Amino acid sequence: MVVIGGATRLTGSGLSITEWKPITGAIPPLGEAAWAEEFAKYRESPQYRLLNAGMSLGEFQFIYWWEWGHRQLGRAIGFVFAFGLFFAAVTRRVSLKEGLVLFAMGLLLGTQGAIGWIMVASGLQPGMTAVAPVKLTLHLGFALLFFSTLVLFLAYLGRLGRDASAAGPGLRAGAWGVLALSFGQILLGGLVAGSKAGFSFNTWPLMDGGLAPSREALFAVTPWWENFVDNVALVQLNHRLGAYLLLAAALAYAISAMRPDIDGRARTRAVWLAGLIVAQAALGIATLVAVVPVSLGLAHQFGAVVVLAVAVANVALLSQSARRDRVHAPLGAPQPAE
Repeated sequence: MVVIGGATRLTGSGLSITEWKPITGAIPPLGEAAWAEEFAKYRESPQYRLLNAGMSLGEFQFIYWWEWGHRQLGRAIGFVFAFGLFFAAVTRRVSLKEGLVLFAMGLLLGTQGAIGWIMVASGLQPGMTAVAPVKLTLHLGFALLFFSTLVLFLAYLGRLGRDASAAGPGLRAGAWGVLALSFGQILLGGLVAGSKAGFSFNTWPLMDGGLAPSREALFAVTPWWENFVDNVALVQLNHRLGAYLLLAAALAYAISAMRPDIDGRARTRAVWLAGLIVAQAALGIATLVAVVPVSLGLAHQFGAVVVLAVAVANVALLSQSARRDRVHAPLGAPQPAE
C-alpha cells in the first residue's frame, strides 16, 4: 500500500479523483459518458489548469487508474481488517483485551483513510498543483503507525519468535533510539517527497557546491518556520542529516550488540538492522543522483518500510524478553547487568 501510494505520488496521479465517495467511489467510470464527466471534474482542478492543461483523455485515464487503484487497495485493507476482527470476535478467537486493541487499530486505520482525503483536498485548493507536504507526511506517518501496530501484534502473538534471554536496559534503549530515528527519518522523507526536494541539489556528498547551502538559501522563506516544510534546500538538508545520524546510531547499536552475553537472535537482528540501513542510505544516494526515477524512488520507499518493520520487531522482542524475565525472576533476584 505504501509503495503504491508512492507510485501515485511520483506519477502525479493523486489529484486525479476530485471527490471522496467511500462507497460509490469504488465503481470506476463505465462508458464514454462517465469518463467524459470524470475528466470534466478534473479539468476544473487547479492542477489541470496550472500544470496539465491540454492533457488528453488517455493521459487522464493513466493517472486516474493509479489513484483509483490506491483507493481500492485502501478499501480492501479496511474490509479485510474489519471482517477479520468481526469473525474473530464472534467466534471468540480473541480475548476482550485483544479485541479492544484490534478495535483501536481499526480506528487508526479509519483515521488514516480520512487523513488521505484531507491531504487530497489540500491539493484542490486554488493555486495548488500538489498536496500540502505536511499533510502528505501526516498521511504517510499514520500509515506507518498502523503498519507498526500490525508488527507489534504479530510479536505479541509469538509469530516473530522469542529471544532466549533478556538484554540489558542499555541495549533496549539503543533499540528504541534506532526505532525513533528511523520513524523520524521517514517523516523527513515524506517532506522531501511532498515538496519535491529530491529533484534539486542532485549531487552527493556535496550539496550546492559545499557541505550545505548558504544560510540565505536555507531560510529564504518567510516566516522562518515554513522553511522546514516548504524550502527544498532545508528540507533536503534535514533529510541528509537525519540519514547520517540514523546510520551512525545503527552502526553503534550493532557494535554494542556484539557482546557474548547478548542473545544470538538479538545480535543477528542488530546486524541485519544496520545492514538494511546502510543499504537504504546507498539507495537514497542513488535515487538523489539519478534525479528520482520512479523505480529507484519506489525502491527507496519500500526499503524505508522494511527498516521500520525490523526496528519495530526488534524493540518488541527485546521488550518481551525483558518482561518475561521480570515475571519469572525470583523475588530479590538481581536484574541483568549491562
